[in-house]
Amino acid sequence: MRQSRLGRSTLTVSELAFGAAGIGNLFTPVTDDQAERAVTAAWDAGVRYFDTAPHYGLGLSERRLGAALRDRPRDEYLLSTKVGRLLEPADADGTDLAAGFAVPATHRRVWDFSADGVRRSLADSLERLGLDRIDIAYLHDPDDHAEQALDEAYPALERLRGEGVLGAIGVGMNQAEPLTRFVRDTDVDAVLLAGRYTLLDQRGLAGLLPLAADRGVGVVIGGVFNSGLLAAPRPGATFDYATAPDHLVARALDIQTVCERHGVPLRAAALRFPFGHPAVASVLVGTRSAAEAEDAAALLQHPVPAGLWAELRERGLLPPDVPTPARER
Repeated sequence: MRQSRLGRSTLTVSELAFGAAGIGNLFTPVTDDQAERAVTAAWDAGVRYFDTAPHYGLGLSERRLGAALRDRPRDEYLLSTKVGRLLEPADADGTDLAAGFAVPATHRRVWDFSADGVRRSLADSLERLGLDRIDIAYLHDPDDHAEQALDEAYPALERLRGEGVLGAIGVGMNQAEPLTRFVRDTDVDAVLLAGRYTLLDQRGLAGLLPLAADRGVGVVIGGVFNSGLLAAPRPGATFDYATAPDHLVARALDIQTVCERHGVPLRAAALRFPFGHPAVASVLVGTRSAAEAEDAAALLQHPVPAGLWAELRERGLLPPDVPTPARER
């Protein structure tokens, strides 16, 4: 699998990244064995970049990912986790399903983008992971906490990076515009943009991606299937975790028809599309099983001819100014 430099940093990421929310029991339970086999299958397919967060399963994702990677050569892969939510013990019955995870509600999430919160979060993550270091720390969803993230959390991460404790600093969000501010006003190494640079939604191109390219900030794209519509378009499919409106379903079906005409699975085109922009280093796919890991790796290797992108433009299914991959692979 291809490896790319993450912006101007010294870090190298595989073009496919393992998103570990699924092995944190996102929506439905996964066993420890299934989680380990998912990580093993991704590793065997060449994936060398793994992303997690305390938020995912109240720490379960970090514990499982750390256990699955513990015996791997540490210099052969990159690991990212996130800061901004501390996990505090809670005396609550029931599960964490309100937050999307099928785990017991043993903890509660506390927003904290203070310098002390950042240090505590990373220390807790290292303990759960059982690993010697974290390569990339992302500020996680600072949408409603932008000022504290900029004034307190980011400087704390910058100090840790300067001390060699971290390899890189990133910001991860579902919106492109706030990310643009971090790229413009700080010295972050990477951004993780979810759902806003896909075959259906190119809002990341308006300002974020060109600025990231100019400033040497690496971009990781998540949510390339927009939570389901670009994986299996049909009435009732989800787009960004809600029922997709009819006009988007029709657009996704039209894109699928063009893909089929060129002998390309829609999901393969969705995975390959972001790499048309030079700032994009990796595409992150949420994975919960060995089969899903193998499927994503195989789809990413599927040839996508230039004629497919040309026809999508001709039919108005992609804007004329959107960059697309120049080669089949």
